[in-house]
Amino acid sequence: MDLTGRAQLSASLDRVFETVADLTTYPDWLGIVRSVVADGDGWLVEVGAKLGPFWRTKRVRMVRAEHAPPTRVRFERDERDGQEHSPWILTAELALPTLTMRLHYGGRLWLPLLEPVLKEEIRKAGGRLERLLT
Repeated sequence: MDLTGRAQLSASLDRVFETVADLTTYPDWLGIVRSVVADGDGWLVEVGAKLGPFWRTKRVRMVRAEHAPPTRVRFERDERDGQEHSPWILTAELALPTLTMRLHYGGRLWLPLLEPVLKEEIRKAGGRLERLLT
């Protein structure tokens, strides 16, 4: 599954990049990110969404795979348990006033139900981020 969201932001390029390059800010503006905790060179990220009457959550370990200030940052799943895992890739690209966020999920779990929920959350995230930055 590949989702793309765009937001028009009024904050400076450096301020927007500083925020999107820091995963610990994501619970404040991206509704599917429930919590973020530092874990060595990465973060434990709990993602979740309400599917019907139930909450579905998953914890993934993410690392910053690309850091190109002030225009691009990419986070990728990097588990340390020796098992094979579906990829999660989150990329933020800035060409102000536009922020483009791309989410790639390579698994199939809950996909028919998850995609519309994620699309809606990505749609809402731009307004939340704008409010956080101002």
